[in-house]
Amino acid sequence: MFIGEHAHSIDPKKRLALPSKFRGELGESVVVTRGLDQCLFVYPMKAWQELAHKLGTMPIGESQTRSFVRVMLAGATDTTMDAQGRVIIPDYLREYAGLDKNVVVAGLFDRLEIWDDKRWQDYKKHAEKNTDQIAEELGKLGVY
Repeated sequence: MFIGEHAHSIDPKKRLALPSKFRGELGESVVVTRGLDQCLFVYPMKAWQELAHKLGTMPIGESQTRSFVRVMLAGATDTTMDAQGRVIIPDYLREYAGLDKNVVVAGLFDRLEIWDDKRWQDYKKHAEKNTDQIAEELGKLGVY
């Protein structure tokens, strides 16, 4: 399980070192794709295969479903970590997430998210202001 947030940077060769505490669970190969809220999602290969299977079996007759599946699957890249735990972030994914140099890698249960540092700080401030309201809504669903 992935939890926590970690400040990292993308080097001039477009490589990002993933947090060492996550590397064992990630394995050698990961999938990086467009996430929600203009961040990137990073999945271990097994979790990605499970998600991709679910996405691949969604009804293609609905335009919103087709769009979401296209964004997630066509935007994905599989990559292998080097000996230092670095992965290459392709230009199209860096542009999508607005990543320059300073990023935050956040652990979120079965995936990692990669955020531009400033965007993460802004997002977090907004979310923290609404935690009571969010908790109430989750309580109605029996989650919290």
